[in-house]
Amino acid sequence: MPGERVAVLLAAFNGSLWIDEQIDTILAQEGVAVQLFISVDACTDDTLERCRMRAAADPRIQLIGGSQRFGNAAANFFHLLATVPFEGFDLVALSDQDDHWLPGKLKRAAEQLVAQRCAAYSSNVIAFWPSGKTCLLNKAQPQVAYDHFFEAAGPGCTYVFTSAVAAFLKANIQEQGEALAAVALHDWYLYALCRAAGWRWFIDPTPGLRYRQHASNVVGANVGVRPLLARFQRIRHGWWFGQVRLIAGLVGCPPQLSRPLANGRSGLLWLARHGRQCRRRPRDWLYFAGLCLLLACFKGPLT
Repeated sequence: MPGERVAVLLAAFNGSLWIDEQIDTILAQEGVAVQLFISVDACTDDTLERCRMRAAADPRIQLIGGSQRFGNAAANFFHLLATVPFEGFDLVALSDQDDHWLPGKLKRAAEQLVAQRCAAYSSNVIAFWPSGKTCLLNKAQPQVAYDHFFEAAGPGCTYVFTSAVAAFLKANIQEQGEALAAVALHDWYLYALCRAAGWRWFIDPTPGLRYRQHASNVVGANVGVRPLLARFQRIRHGWWFGQVRLIAGLVGCPPQLSRPLANGRSGLLWLARHGRQCRRRPRDWLYFAGLCLLLACFKGPLT
């Protein structure tokens, strides 16, 4: 007999090449009862038509609305979280349109939420490329005091929430409304919101899916020199700190962190000194501290 009932929320856009494979691996999940809700951003391919055909052929699939214009994955996921009714479900999970879920992904998430006494779950993933290359993306380092204000818990496609957390997220998203339009990354925001509100979150070192890498990834694996340089450019031009301050303002930021975020060069120096409290992985907090020092020396305010 299936275990927990899981609502899976899939945000799609121009995913015709991969979405059938993704849907197949969701519907093949073992030990749980899945209901898949799909929202399709306005596309230039036949993603919507494919989803309509799948929904017509399988009662476990429901299309939410038609082809609306969201503009990015974050807005589409916020729409799904605000719209899908969660009554009758034990868990709510997020899905991209182009990955391969391992058969026990949701069952393990359900078991770990109980075993770890947590309300939200994410996991490591195995990135894979068209060339056949694979790479474990390890996001399961111990959480620190302020990491949720500076990074996500990992790819949002690994996120699973209890029904209580899903209801909390729905209420928050409905309340925030248009203020969320400026949030670029839903996975970062949702992790920050849960942690800031005191919900316990478990990051599982066991991978739950194969994470497809291709030219259309919004963020992707961040492996190699090129992603590192791109990240540096986003920080140098103010986008990243802008998102930090936006998310901190929306979810509620403790005074000991809000003051540095508002205090220009002195704030950057404070962040550099407290880097190990802002990022989980030692390599990342050293990189973060160095960047803060560099910006303090050459730029000044967190613009």
